[in-house]
Amino acid sequence: MEKTFVSNATNVLKSVLVCSPQYYVFNAINEITKSWMEKGETEQNDLMVKEWKELMDAYRANGVTVHEMEPDPSMQIQTFARDFGACIKEGAIIGKFRHPARQVETVAYEARLKELGVPIVARCNAGCFEGGDFWMIDEHTLAFGLVDRTDLAGVANLREQLEKFGYTVIGVPVPPANLHLDMVFNIVAEKVCLAALEQLPYNFIQMLKRRNFEIIPVESELVFKHGCNVQALGEGKVLGITNNATVNQRMKALGIDVVEVDLMQILKAGGGPHCMSFPVERP
Repeated sequence: MEKTFVSNATNVLKSVLVCSPQYYVFNAINEITKSWMEKGETEQNDLMVKEWKELMDAYRANGVTVHEMEPDPSMQIQTFARDFGACIKEGAIIGKFRHPARQVETVAYEARLKELGVPIVARCNAGCFEGGDFWMIDEHTLAFGLVDRTDLAGVANLREQLEKFGYTVIGVPVPPANLHLDMVFNIVAEKVCLAALEQLPYNFIQMLKRRNFEIIPVESELVFKHGCNVQALGEGKVLGITNNATVNQRMKALGIDVVEVDLMQILKAGGGPHCMSFPVERP
């Protein structure tokens, strides 16, 4: 029987691919980091690594196997492991980064997938696609954010490759300042999602309602504080950020178990737990 890699967004997360922010360099390619740089903020890699290790400890404590990449000083933004591609039941989809600063990461991550025995089943070879824009709405429906880093050509190219596996591919246009779809939308448990409603298209919200999703609203002002950027662990458990008190409270009110991690410095790089984790196995 063929191995199943990632079935959906909410089954039990078995393993992730990650990379330490040891060599992370602030880069003004997203609005969050740009604003911190304008305030004179610097990386403080030691602090970032300390926070990242806490996140990894939380994964391990919750039964998730952590596969680490070797951090490379030539790859300044490598810690956001989510973005080089995505994973579905059949294997990995390799994306295509928009910014040259990130394009060097793809070869390294692809080599690591090979070591882990994950086959490549699709590859974006026209336009752009980054993993932060990818969501499995269910086992047959794949949503691709059309935000700042993924474009229509990239989605059309992947739609063509993924239809043969029986997937329906939908594009979700979102204002570009939001960077990736996972900054304004996140599936946290079966049929439960976080959504920055003012940032998402009407048709997409209606589709979620038709599919009986319980929508936890997130205000636009919480988006850049990573209000939506959490990681579902499965079985109603979510890896969240301690200082997102409002969102955490709303999830807990629905019976979701929130494992809180103290992240401050690393968030200034423009991404949260979801951005730093590439799911390898969620069968």
